Amino acid sequence: MAELHTPRSLIVSLYGAYGRSPGNEPLPVAELIRLLRAVGVDAPSVRSSVSRLKRRELLVPARTADGAAGYALSADARQLLDDGDRRIYKRPEPRAADGWVLAVFSVPEAERHKRHLLRSRLARLGFGTAAPGVWIAPSGLYEETRHTLERLELASYVDLFRGEHLGFAATKESVARWWDLDAIARLHLDFLEQQEPVLKTWEARPPGSAPDPEDAYRDYLPALDSWRRLPYADPGLPEELLPKDWPGGRSAEVFGLLHAMLRDAGERFVRP
Repeated sequence: MAELHTPRSLIVSLYGAYGRSPGNEPLPVAELIRLLRAVGVDAPSVRSSVSRLKRRELLVPARTADGAAGYALSADARQLLDDGDRRIYKRPEPRAADGWVLAVFSVPEAERHKRHLLRSRLARLGFGTAAPGVWIAPSGLYEETRHTLERLELASYVDLFRGEHLGFAATKESVARWWDLDAIARLHLDFLEQQEPVLKTWEARPPGSAPDPEDAYRDYLPALDSWRRLPYADPGLPEELLPKDWPGGRSAEVFGLLHAMLRDAGERFVRP
C-alpha cells in the first residue's frame, strides 16, 4: 500500500482517533512528539509534517489551557474527519436497491488544472468512472461528496444526481468496468496480511487480562492508519455486485475487532 505510515499520515490518524475533544483542545507539540515516537517517528519528522499540515490549513496553532504550544484541528479538518467516521467506523451495509450518486462535471479549458483536481478527488472519494466526465458511486456517499466539493470550492463545476442503473449491461458487469476490483481486492489482502497476525496475537492473550496501554496504542494507530485508506479505495459496493470470496468483509471484521479491543486501551497511553 503506497505511502503507508508516513509521519503526516500517522498524525492525521492520531487526531482522528484521539484528537477530537468537544472543545477542540490542542495537542501540545511535546505530546505529539512523544506519541509519534512510540510508533517510530522522530521529532524532526513530526515537526516538518505538522508544518505541512498547517500550510494545508488542516492544523492551526493554539495554546493549551496551561499555555503550552500546540495544534488543534481546523474546522475543515474536523469536517473531513467527521465525514471519514461514517466510512471508517459506521459504514452501513449497502444494497443495490439504494441506487447511485452520479457526478457530472465540466471544467473550462482555462481552468483545466481544476479538472485534474476534480478527477483525483472523486477517485479518492471512491467514485468509479462510468464515462468521460461522468463518475459514479453508491448513493450513501452523497453527503461526504457534497461536503468535499464545497470545501475545495469545486461545487460550481459539478452536478450531482441520484439514480438507478437501468442497463443495458447487467449492473454487476458494469461495476467491474467502473472500478478496478482486482486492485481493490489486493488492498484488502495487503491489510489482512499485515493485521490478521496482530489480531491473532491479541486474541491469544489470557482471558480477562487488560491490554497494556502503550502496547495497545502501538498496534492500534498503525492498524487505523492502514485501514482508513481502504473505505475510500473501496466505496462499499453491494455484496451481490462483487466477485465471489470478496475479501472486504473479512478486512472490515479484522479492523472492527482491533478497534474494539485496542482503541480505548490506547487512549490511556495518549492521556495518562
